Amino acid sequence: MGKKGILLVNLGTPDSPEVSDVRRYLDEFLMDERVIDINAFKRTLLVKGIIVPFRSPKTSKLYKEIWDENGSPLLYFSKIQASMVQEGLGDDYHVELAMRYQNPSIPAALDKLKAGMVESIQVIPLFPQYASASTGSVIQKVMEIVSTWPTVPPISFVNSFHDDPLMINTFAEHAEKYQPESYDQILFSFHGLPERQLIKCDHSGQHCLKKNDCCATLTDVNKFCYSAQCHDTARLIAKRLNIPKDKYSVCFQSRLGKEPWVQPYTSSVLKELAEKGKKKLLVFCPAFVADCLETLYEVSVEYHEEFRALGGEEVQLVSSLNDDPKFIEALIGMIRKN
Repeated sequence: MGKKGILLVNLGTPDSPEVSDVRRYLDEFLMDERVIDINAFKRTLLVKGIIVPFRSPKTSKLYKEIWDENGSPLLYFSKIQASMVQEGLGDDYHVELAMRYQNPSIPAALDKLKAGMVESIQVIPLFPQYASASTGSVIQKVMEIVSTWPTVPPISFVNSFHDDPLMINTFAEHAEKYQPESYDQILFSFHGLPERQLIKCDHSGQHCLKKNDCCATLTDVNKFCYSAQCHDTARLIAKRLNIPKDKYSVCFQSRLGKEPWVQPYTSSVLKELAEKGKKKLLVFCPAFVADCLETLYEVSVEYHEEFRALGGEEVQLVSSLNDDPKFIEALIGMIRKN
């Protein structure tokens, strides 16, 4: 029998922090119909006519702030994760890494698996919580490509792993070195999404946006809801660290545009906590399994400066899972289980 194919997929990163490469990355990313889920004509005008031309120079400067001798931190750690998974699984598996946008590309990675004559393919989008704009987009892209192959091997997907015990424990251990009990408040800041995307994913018509606090508890009705899964991840990490409910907050960052996104916004929470006299905040970003622009700059730099300007003293980021062997063990466990 042939090897089992494993495809790990993260979001993506520009090939370099230069404006031209950032422009290509943003164009591919934002033109995805699942990311900006509006009429194709309007999306094209918005992305190619407004967002990409105006945001590319600014975003390029931000990437230059986090780019180091290893290049993009997201790509660097993702490569290490794939290498460690391959080593842990052994010769019966063929592991490839891809980025949903830019390089290494999903088509190139799938071609390598096909050339390796794998007997099956298991795809793990590296997003702990399911969202149509992330995991859903990866699944759609993979199926579009594989559906054109003359022979389609058995293929499976890991839909989410927001409650994986090893992942939860690894995040908790990363926080312990900062002594969480010494902070005034713990923030679980997740990547934001437009409210409309969560409503569209709610096939029951009983979404949390129509019912108070429905995201606070994961149920059969909301088990595929991004917000509910985020709250569940935060609850599990807090439980592991013995953080009482009134000592932590769940919030959402990286909002784009003026329409309503999932709330509360991280910036709003920072303001509320500063007004209450809170001085020291410890921040988790459990939507990311590798440090990236959103963690290394948006939280560590922008939110830190924003909080200090409001009267606070410190915003401390809990490092992501990166190359922690325990997270690799979690990934290997998911692969073997499925």
